Amino acid sequence: MAHIEDSKTHKSNLAYIQSTMQEPLLSREDEYAFARGWTEDGNEAALHKLVKPYMRLVVSTAKKFKNYGLPFSDLVQEGNIGLMMAANRFETTREVRFSTYANWWIRSSIQDYVLRNWSIVRTGTTAAQKSLFFNFRRLRSRIEEETRETFGVEGRSKVAKELDVSLKDVETMEMRLSGPDSSLNIPVQADEDQARSVQDLLPDDRPAPDEVIIGIRDGNTRTRWLEEALGHLSDREQHIIRERRLNEESKTLETLGEQLGVSKERVRQLESRALEKLKKELSARVTTPQDLFLED
Repeated sequence: MAHIEDSKTHKSNLAYIQSTMQEPLLSREDEYAFARGWTEDGNEAALHKLVKPYMRLVVSTAKKFKNYGLPFSDLVQEGNIGLMMAANRFETTREVRFSTYANWWIRSSIQDYVLRNWSIVRTGTTAAQKSLFFNFRRLRSRIEEETRETFGVEGRSKVAKELDVSLKDVETMEMRLSGPDSSLNIPVQADEDQARSVQDLLPDDRPAPDEVIIGIRDGNTRTRWLEEALGHLSDREQHIIRERRLNEESKTLETLGEQLGVSKERVRQLESRALEKLKKELSARVTTPQDLFLED
């Protein structure tokens, strides 16, 4: 069901859109100066000057997702979160415009929000499934227009091939996008003595208790292997690997270079050498490389 905004919310959204369009765009030099002011000096004023001109990019991206029936203000808010994440991670050494870099973060943040809230049914988490979710309707319309036929097996196969997903994934997505959410408590038998609901007929796909225990044990083993392998690295190499690869918020090469008193290129060399050492140490602890990965 589409979200309908009240008049007050609609006016507020219009005022916000108008304010974003009034912000002048930045030159490349200004972008880089404000970005360095924020990432290197923590200057909040520089952060605001960097992101405000590109709130219009958030608005334009959010408009593309209005057809999913979610509040426009929420889409904009999620896009602004993506914009702030881009500002935190932007590196001037990449030699790209901030708007180009921020566009991916804005779109990704809004897409994640849509996937979390569009339906009570979990739609998909892999990159391929996300692409299928956001492109299925467009591709179906294009195929129907080109073939002038009702969308069927051949059309589904074309979608699967173009998006590099399985035919089963396409069929599942089509069902989810074509039908509304239904309660699992809807009765499927009229007999009160043997009343059953939809949820009573659903298979339990959760892993068995023994599989859970094995998974925990294997996970602990992999963690121990990694810690033992890290012990063969120097303190500086360990610090780089933990900050770059093992923390949820990865630090930039430039930031680590400042902390360690070396150049960004030197940090990259140390990271590469440390990864080779880790690969060698971990390979010595397993029978096959597959033992290092979680099972699907």
